[in-house]
Amino acid sequence: MATVKLLSDDELSGEARAVFDDIRKVRQSDFVNNFWRALAHDPKTLRRTWESIKEVMAPGALDPKVKEMLYVAVSIAHGCSYCIHSHTAGARAKGMTEAEYGELLAIVGMAAETNRLVTALGVPVDEAFLVDAAD
Repeated sequence: MATVKLLSDDELSGEARAVFDDIRKVRQSDFVNNFWRALAHDPKTLRRTWESIKEVMAPGALDPKVKEMLYVAVSIAHGCSYCIHSHTAGARAKGMTEAEYGELLAIVGMAAETNRLVTALGVPVDEAFLVDAAD
């Protein structure tokens, strides 16, 4: 259950409406999800978050599908059900197959297990894994 009212388009401030208009334009969809509707109470945070998401998730060195899959993995690690669902849908929309999703989940599960083991055992980082910033 939301801790704030999810604002309808009719309840938006002018600044929030401008961000929603940009979300619709960039995503080429009339749909604005609940995350943005909750953030609309604070137009400055709404704008800052939207601008950051656009920049980080834009095409770059990583394929957009891979970016969505990484977002899913981090969301699983942080236990954010909303983001898991949102970015799984985004990854699927960008072409993620069920086989890729299954492999992603296997990697997330394996990383979680080995991370806990390494932490519990206090395993020091191998010297070969360290990067010399001077190189």
